[in-house]
Amino acid sequence: MTTSSFMIVGASGGIGSALCKQLVSAGHRVMMVGRNESNLQTLAHELQQPFQVCDATDWDGLAGVADNAIERFGGLDGATNLAGSILLKPAHLTSKEDLQSVLEANLVTAFGLVRTIAPRLKKQGGGSIVLMSSGGAAIGLTSHEAIAAAKAGVAAMARAAAATYAAGNVRINTVAPGLVETELTARVWQNERSADASRAMHPMGRLGQPEDIASMIAWLLAPENAWITGQDIAVDGGLSSIKSATR
Repeated sequence: MTTSSFMIVGASGGIGSALCKQLVSAGHRVMMVGRNESNLQTLAHELQQPFQVCDATDWDGLAGVADNAIERFGGLDGATNLAGSILLKPAHLTSKEDLQSVLEANLVTAFGLVRTIAPRLKKQGGGSIVLMSSGGAAIGLTSHEAIAAAKAGVAAMARAAAATYAAGNVRINTVAPGLVETELTARVWQNERSADASRAMHPMGRLGQPEDIASMIAWLLAPENAWITGQDIAVDGGLSSIKSATR
């Protein structure tokens, strides 16, 4: 098996840490990037992989991290952006500041990763970028206006970028999760009533686990899957595409 090198932004979150563990267990190298130095240090100690503290909205900082990763590993095979936030409010209760914060955390960070990584991968002969959209961007869900706008923007931007960089052998795809049990979404799934309601919305009858999403990201990052680009792949227990009988 060929060892690949990846840059994981948002590495210390639930999905990010699961992804790093999967990639390292498969023999790959990862540059782990995030804002929480303590969490990154713990993960770095466990996996024996390097890390850098960087806010993904800082595009200059992100470029510096990418160059450091390329120098350290001798190149990069791909990158993913798992930085993000969630806001569950109806539009009339969402302030302009709320919306701008959601767009910064989700769309601006994703755009920044593409802007940073795509030309570097092109220069090396190609590679893979994976971004996070959302099942909530594909269907209308109550109080998801801000996050749906941001994540739909990520998916649309990724398709355009996939077209732009395809000639350079750079693949860009998005993964669209349903509700996943992470620290970010704890307010929803730790409440018994809302957790039951959320499970009922997913035809598979359960909420997602970080490993469910990490597995798809790892698959899309892999050089073996080199003919897939411009796709928004739902990993959501059927939330966005099917309706099953009531359990």
